[in-house]
Amino acid sequence: MFTAHRMCLAALLLCTLAGVQAGDIYRWVDDQGRTHWSDVVPEKYRNNATRVDTRQYELTPEQQREAAERAARERAHAPELPEPPAMAAPTPAAPQAPAPSVVKRPVEQVTESTDCATWWRLYRESQECFGPFHTVGGGLKPEAFDHCNEIPSPELKCGPYRD
Repeated sequence: MFTAHRMCLAALLLCTLAGVQAGDIYRWVDDQGRTHWSDVVPEKYRNNATRVDTRQYELTPEQQREAAERAARERAHAPELPEPPAMAAPTPAAPQAPAPSVVKRPVEQVTESTDCATWWRLYRESQECFGPFHTVGGGLKPEAFDHCNEIPSPELKCGPYRD
């Protein structure tokens, strides 16, 4: 029983330590001058690595609530968009048929006379259209531009999004 108690205490201590280390991020520069960010630093660079304070990027519960409310408001004002067309790969043996003309989304474009509310709506539609075409690395698949019109952010001209 005494051994089981010690094992439980040791397991609890290890879990606590693992949780503490999981949040530590370090920055270092390698021999080629490349900057690296990771929670694991190679032995060779441990003396040059600096711990990065990631808590400054954590949201308070109030900020999380405000962000959730803002997202809900934006979703409520966003028009229902049709699903993007299915992108099935052609079979190699099948003859290539001429590609049907695809209507890019959003259909409208931004002009000098576009008001801010419309521009924000078009920007959101554009972002939603491009969403399924994002790669794991954060890039865009080339076929995204066959289906979506890129609308620049209206933030510089119109300011941050508001209802």
